[in-house]
Amino acid sequence: MHAEKGDKLLVHGRVVGQHDRTAEIVEVLGTKGEPPYRVRFEDGHETLISPGPDSVVRHPKGD
Repeated sequence: MHAEKGDKLLVHGRVVGQHDRTAEIVEVLGTKGEPPYRVRFEDGHETLISPGPDSVVRHPKGD
């Protein structure tokens, strides 16, 4: 997994009824864009995360 500051992280719900969550990557702490990442979720909550296979990095479209 590779990400840069400003990318979005989509975390899929793991159980029935659990919604997907989207977070903005505010800091990349690993080397060469690898996890862990500091992320900010829609509700303003920030945390460190090492995404698993249930997560997808979305890169913003280039100019």
